[in-house]
Amino acid sequence: MPPPAVVVEVRQGAMWIRLNRPEAMNALTPELLSGIDQALNEAEKTPEVRAVVLTGAGRAFCAGADLKYVRAQSDPDGPRRFLDCVLTTMNRLDRFPKPVIAALNGLALAGGLELVLCCDLVLAARGAKIGDAHANYGLLPGGGGSVRLPRVIGPTRAKYLLFTGDFLTAEELVEAGLVNQVVEAGDLEAATQVLVDKIATKSPLGLRRMKALVDDGLQQPIETALRLELLTSEVHSHSADQREGLLAFEEKRPPRFTGQ
Repeated sequence: MPPPAVVVEVRQGAMWIRLNRPEAMNALTPELLSGIDQALNEAEKTPEVRAVVLTGAGRAFCAGADLKYVRAQSDPDGPRRFLDCVLTTMNRLDRFPKPVIAALNGLALAGGLELVLCCDLVLAARGAKIGDAHANYGLLPGGGGSVRLPRVIGPTRAKYLLFTGDFLTAEELVEAGLVNQVVEAGDLEAATQVLVDKIATKSPLGLRRMKALVDDGLQQPIETALRLELLTSEVHSHSADQREGLLAFEEKRPPRFTGQ
């Protein structure tokens, strides 16, 4: 039996989803995409999973679509069906209600960058390189890269990456706003766990609503987004987690959130 394309582990408040095709630089195939989808479905319904971590095995996070797989398609509709799978998984990750952290252990290119763009927070190992790379092979983004990248790093920087196919360092993309933190390669998992531990102490309900407010607010005129925030805050004021948070403040103790 070949090894699974995705390895899943739940530990210390997080589901770690590890792309596991190191011999192919974790290039995307239908099997790998399906593995991510199945893991997200399980993570969503598991209360002890407070966050999801997406990372890779070997020297790459993800080098994009498996072009050998794409070229081997004999059915003319095969590439389109594959792109539909890619976009479905990207959208599922982008809209996932719990915090998603990308832990970039190495190269993140093309579809790998598109995966990163669907995550909420990004930690990277020093030396990791990130780029779009579609232009290098006469390809176009199909997983949302041309849409999400300008929204994260601005249109000018995005067009540079899209047009040139160049790779930038993780440090350069901290400055651009894509990467939150760069750590030594040997410290990546530990640093990611520190972030998970911090998130896991917060209200699951509050984080879910806060994430939705940010994501939905970016798609709305500011006046509409502000009204949405006010309405959501009013609803949230009746939650058990907000009551617990205020009581914990009064009693000078850490809150015990239940996600209700």
